[in-house]
Amino acid sequence: MKTHEIWNVNFLNQILDTMAEGLFTLDEQGTITSWNRSMEKISGYSAQEAVGHPCSLIQCSQCFGKRCPADVNACGVIQHGKTEAKECSIRHKDGHDIAVIKNARLARDDKGRILGIVETITDLTELKKIKMTAEEAQRKLKKVYQLGNIIGKSPAMQNVFDAIRAAANSRANVLIQGDSGTGKELVAGAIHYTGNDDAGPLITVNCSALSETLLESELFGHVKGAFTGAHKDRKGRFEEADGGTIFLDEIGELTPYMQIKLLRVLQEREIERVGDSRKIKIDIRIIAATHQNLYELTRQGKFREDLFYRLKVFPIMVPPLRDRREDIPLLVSHFIKKGNKRENKSIEGVDEQGMKRLMDHPWPGNIRELENAVEHAFVICSTNRISLNDLPSEIRETPIISNNHMSNSLSGTGNYRMEHTVNLTRESLIQLLHENNWNKAEVGRKIQKSRTAVWKYMKKWDIPLQNIPAG
Repeated sequence: MKTHEIWNVNFLNQILDTMAEGLFTLDEQGTITSWNRSMEKISGYSAQEAVGHPCSLIQCSQCFGKRCPADVNACGVIQHGKTEAKECSIRHKDGHDIAVIKNARLARDDKGRILGIVETITDLTELKKIKMTAEEAQRKLKKVYQLGNIIGKSPAMQNVFDAIRAAANSRANVLIQGDSGTGKELVAGAIHYTGNDDAGPLITVNCSALSETLLESELFGHVKGAFTGAHKDRKGRFEEADGGTIFLDEIGELTPYMQIKLLRVLQEREIERVGDSRKIKIDIRIIAATHQNLYELTRQGKFREDLFYRLKVFPIMVPPLRDRREDIPLLVSHFIKKGNKRENKSIEGVDEQGMKRLMDHPWPGNIRELENAVEHAFVICSTNRISLNDLPSEIRETPIISNNHMSNSLSGTGNYRMEHTVNLTRESLIQLLHENNWNKAEVGRKIQKSRTAVWKYMKKWDIPLQNIPAG
């Protein structure tokens, strides 16, 4: 062999060895004639171990849709001249399978004589790892934005998620507070089920739905003959929740008598059925919820202070939707997915004008009102995107308050939205305070600012923190 030919062969071998893809060649009989370094790395077989053996050495999972045949003629590459690139697996020397893309071509000389077969192997191991990492990241992202059936990426909701996880690992009593429609029952469910596959039963009781007598029987149960209509013994909801959780919704509606009864349950962890003196031990975790300000009710003497502090061992405040507006697009997307499944539609989203109005609306009914708005839009919408005209009239017609009409417009009791650019004045703030009985939190809601911000304005403009009657 001439010097330049030797040089060309050496140069070609170096090129083959620098390839990231595995490459090997076969003769007409299917015997391996060359094996580059990437093939050594991918398969675990050295060139010395591979050359001279049939290609069945790597046990490809598919050759023209079949298990790798031992005979090269049976695989069809000579007959067809090539195989299409396909995802399959080969067997590593150590015995484990490796995901690869395999490609084969028949090489001929100028006269059509077969020179051999060239096969390339692309290792998908790293690509699979990247894909798995991306999928895991997506799962984690979903987990961050969703806990149980609760959705939210805002800092306010992330704080709620943290509180839920902390409460889930404890048997302490939990008090969930928040406006109507914020999802307090969902929070209770998330606390009960998060991280606990054997959480026991979750029993829900709405304390405002029943009279005092019926609620007592519902919670504590009764014995036969306890009252007219008590034809047999009946287990109460406290007993049904034994070993699990009881969720007492609208706890602020309890009568003084029922407050005393509940306090005894919290203190003694035992109950008596109505009409019975026998004490029954129970092992339950109590989660209570209310849209009312229990602290204010205790100050007014309408709610027992000792019961309040027993319930709020671990308090969770669920923010209103107006304080977590960045969650609105996420929630809307979730409700649209539910609607598409329910109505067998394919609505893709909300147009820009419609979304702007959804973002601007004050949402006095919170998440419940938002879901109802999307359900309303599903009935009206005849295209693949919800528009402003598809939304309920109370959302389409939400007044936008200008600077000139701020004082007059805010004197009503309706739901209003303040422009973010409103310039609050000392006089208009005093008027708002008078109209809202000096309730700084309520004034803050009216102007979409925090209670602390209202307090700072009052300090800045030397406005008394409490109403001082004239004279």
